[in-house]
Amino acid sequence: MPDQVTDASVLGAALETLAAAPRLLVALDFDGTLAPFADDPAEVGALPGSWAAVLTLQRARDTEVVLVSGRPLDSLAAVTHAPAEMALVGSHGVEWRVDGHDEDALTADEQERVARIGAALDEVGARFPGVVIEHKPAGHGVHTRRVGPEVAAEANAAASAAAHDADPDVLERGGKDILEFAVRHVTKGDAITRLRDLHGADAVFFAGDDVTDEDAFRVLRDGDVGVKVGEGETLAGHRVADPAALTDVLKQLARLRATR
Repeated sequence: MPDQVTDASVLGAALETLAAAPRLLVALDFDGTLAPFADDPAEVGALPGSWAAVLTLQRARDTEVVLVSGRPLDSLAAVTHAPAEMALVGSHGVEWRVDGHDEDALTADEQERVARIGAALDEVGARFPGVVIEHKPAGHGVHTRRVGPEVAAEANAAASAAAHDADPDVLERGGKDILEFAVRHVTKGDAITRLRDLHGADAVFFAGDDVTDEDAFRVLRDGDVGVKVGEGETLAGHRVADPAALTDVLKQLARLRATR
C-alpha cells in the first residue's frame, strides 16, 4: 500500500466513484484523524473544517456517519459534541451509541476482570512518573506521550507483564504512545463489518491514523475507500499527510455526496 501521500487526482477519482454509491457509510477515527493529538485528551478537538464536512455528510441523503474510536464512549461524546442522531462506537467496538441509546458494554464478569487489571496497572503507573493510566469501561490505556522512549519501553514492558499476570486472557493492543489492554476481543474491523450490515451500506469510507485502525482497513472491500492519516505501514489504499490534509478530503466527499 502507498508509502507516500496519494496523488490528489487519484484520491479524487476514488471519491467520485464512492460518492455515487446508493447507500454510503462514512466511518471515522477521531484522535489523530479528525483531531490533532494533544497531551490532555480532554482538550482535543476536531479541526473545524473537518467537523463541518462531517456534519454536511451526516445530513446527506442515504449517508450514515459514525465515529469509531478507541476512546471510551462518554469521552468521545464529550469531546465531539456529536448530534444525538450520529452513531458513536467507543473502546474499539465494545461500546455503542446507536439511535441515541447506549448499549450495555460489559458483563459482570468482564467488569471484575477490568477492575483487576486496572489495579495491577495502577501499581505500574506509580513506578513511572509521567506515565498516565487511563481507565476505560472495557479496559485501560497506558499513555507514554509525556516520557522519553527508554522510559516508555520500560513502562510498557512492566504494564504488559502486570496485565497478563492479572488476567492471562487480556487483549493487548499497541498504538501511538499508548499500550491498551481490553477484556473483550473486538476490533474496529468488527465494528465496521457490523455497521455495514446495520446500515445496509453499498460502500464504506474509513479514515484512521493508528495501528488499531488497520483492523478496519483490513475488512474494506472493493469499491470502499480507506485513507491512512500520517506515517506508518498500512493496508489502506490511500494516504494523506495529517488531519489537516484529511479536511480537504472530507470537504470533497461532502460536496460530491450532497450534489449527487
